[in-house]
Amino acid sequence: MKKQVLLTPYNLAGLELNNRMVMAPMTRSRSNNEGNVATSLTAKYYAQRATAGLIITEGTFVSTKAVGFINVPGIYSEAQTEGWKLVTKAVHDNGGKIFAQLWHTGRLSHPDLHNGELPHAPSAINPNSKAYTTAGFVDTVTPKEMSIEEIKQTVQDFKNAAANAVKAGFDGVELHAANGYLFHQFFNGVSNRRTDEYGGSIENRARILFETLDALKGVIDYDRVGIRFNPSMHNAMGMMVDEQTIPTFEYIIKRLNDYSLAYIHLTEPFTNVDDVPFAVSKVAKHFRPLYNGTLIINKGFNKETGTQIIEEGYADLVAFGVPFLANPDLVKRFEISAPLNKPDQQTFYTTGIKGYLDYPALTA
Repeated sequence: MKKQVLLTPYNLAGLELNNRMVMAPMTRSRSNNEGNVATSLTAKYYAQRATAGLIITEGTFVSTKAVGFINVPGIYSEAQTEGWKLVTKAVHDNGGKIFAQLWHTGRLSHPDLHNGELPHAPSAINPNSKAYTTAGFVDTVTPKEMSIEEIKQTVQDFKNAAANAVKAGFDGVELHAANGYLFHQFFNGVSNRRTDEYGGSIENRARILFETLDALKGVIDYDRVGIRFNPSMHNAMGMMVDEQTIPTFEYIIKRLNDYSLAYIHLTEPFTNVDDVPFAVSKVAKHFRPLYNGTLIINKGFNKETGTQIIEEGYADLVAFGVPFLANPDLVKRFEISAPLNKPDQQTFYTTGIKGYLDYPALTA
């Protein structure tokens, strides 16, 4: 019998993956400790899921200014870097590969997470969204527009975080440039009204991403760097699609062909955009012809649709989020067509073992 294409090995820029199933990055809020450090619980969680061809961690904050969620492990301090070493060792000991997702939330944050100071963003525009604080999900506020110096410092923060990821033993890093967070805020006209070299033209709005890539060159090889995008995100997380949105992502993704990255990681729209002017409803199909390297696609895929999109040639790898959250042995379940555990949404962002380490694996 022919092997399912999702279960076939894949060479990711010299990194041998056991299959084409990627565990998507998912915030889990289990680092409820002083310093927000990854713990042995974090290590066990990822080790349970090490049969994934590639694990991409939950977003990990690159600085204190990047924080937009409580109880998330960071990667800017020595203690945090040491904590992540537990995770990478556990995954590698179980035969897996793992990238750290580097994250700055920008305006999707709250003063309660910054000692009363305003969160930083490209422009002083409230996303009218929610931030997760000790008081639960609270309304966002109008952020502080970043100075040029603060933008340059943020680029250095990503460089330092990437260096820490290498020290921690990660196989690579993913820049989180999707889902309405900082890089995405620079790309989008609804959140970036700057008139300096970081605003206005498509090239200017994309500048921070390429400056960050250039900064990474000294600490990590490009073939160990991926980038995540959500081009058609509309009416969510403060993002709106306009006439420049898709051309902006086309410019960015075409230009990334010059960098020989590990991959780009695209997300299909979170909401139905069939009737949204200027949006693209099938993201992988639209961007696949523009990019020469490895393409990961995510959002709402199952075994059948994941198989189909690879066989059609629109993606090389498929990232699964909630299915991996609730099924540590998702690869085996796909292999033998076993039923899946149901996710418990009430425990997605809580603390402790419940809904984290207690999803059952198949018995022999």
